This record gives sequence, C-alpha cells and structure tokens, in this order.
Amino acid sequence: MKRFESSAIIFDLDGVLVDSTALVEQQWRRWASARGLRAEPFLRVCHGRRALETIRIAAPHLDAEAEARAFVPSEDAISDGPGPLEGAERLLRTLPAGVWGVATSGRRSTAIARLRRAGLPVPEVLICAEDVARGKPNPDAYLLAATALGMAPSECVVIEDAPAGVEAARAAGMKVIGLTTTHRADELAPDACAVSLAGVHLGRIDRDLRGRQRLEILVVEA
Repeated sequence: MKRFESSAIIFDLDGVLVDSTALVEQQWRRWASARGLRAEPFLRVCHGRRALETIRIAAPHLDAEAEARAFVPSEDAISDGPGPLEGAERLLRTLPAGVWGVATSGRRSTAIARLRRAGLPVPEVLICAEDVARGKPNPDAYLLAATALGMAPSECVVIEDAPAGVEAARAAGMKVIGLTTTHRADELAPDACAVSLAGVHLGRIDRDLRGRQRLEILVVEA
C-alpha cells in the first residue's frame, strides 16, 4: 500500500470515474468508418486526448480543427451505459466538498451527460476540452483545475488511466495515481497504480496551519 498527502484530488473522467472505454472506442470507429479511414491509428492514441490532438496525430493530412468541430459523439451508442467504474461512487461520497474536481479531454456537454448517466455528482470544478488551448499531454487542464480549486499544483494528486494524462499531470508538477482500466501499469508509469478506484481510499482528514484540509490517500497497488 502507498500513501499520499494532498489538499485536493483531480480526477480524469473516462476510464477513471466513468466506464466509457467501449463507448469512446465505438464512437471513434464510427467516425473513422464514415470517412473511409482505418480506426486503429485513432484508437491507439485517443484515450486521454482531445479529438483535436487525436486527429492531428493519427491523420495529419486532415484539417484537424474542422474535423474536431464536427466530432460530436452520440451518448446513445450504448443503451445501458456508461456506468460508474468500481469504487467511484464510494470514493466521491467520502470526499469533503471543495477538495476535488475533474479535468477531462472531452467536451463539457459530454462530460456532464456521462457523469449524470453514471449517477455521479457533477463537480463545481470541471475542466473540459473547450477550456484549454492545449490538451493533454500538455499540463494546461490540470493547472487550470488546481487554480480553480485554489490549490498549488504540488498540493494536488491526479488520478489517471491514460499515458497522455499521466504525462500531463507530471508536467503540471503533480503526483499521479494510475488506474489500469484502459492501459497496463508499465504503459502508465505513475507514482502508484491500482486496478480501479476500488483500490483508492480516503484515510485521515487533517488541517494544516492555514486551516486547509489535508487528505490522506491510500492506494492498494495492483
């Protein structure tokens, strides 16, 4: 078991809180098929990235900005999902108000729809694709989330499932807990790794000299 101390937790959304991996991949397959493209190059890099960066990497011959604007995935592609990932409801329920947020590479409308459909709360701090000029693996989304939470980057712990997200969190100067929901542990190389949020637990809640809450985070490693 590994132990972290922080004043805030910033979650990625897909593959961390919401079980949307199959939905995301299905949406990219449909989009690629509609354009006569192979889906595999997009599937290799789409997790943790905005559509804009995914298209730039996998299909540099396309007008990525125009294609990303047109990429509006349907949330009805899977009738019974996406639901919450194991441990998500329990962990969010135990966290005090104002100490957590979400930084996702998806659009705001998509993020809110997935959280609500999964029965999870929509946080006050929700940083989405349209909020940043540069997507993951650049640190912008996590830095903006820390600012919105009123925290220094060093006071935040990130929970991620994708290499691009882990790289973004490290570039922001934050510790990273990886989940092996979409990638292997060796592909993530985080500070600690769990199978899902079922392996992440809130321990003590203390206060520092400024009266700010300090969270003890315990990780049962995969």
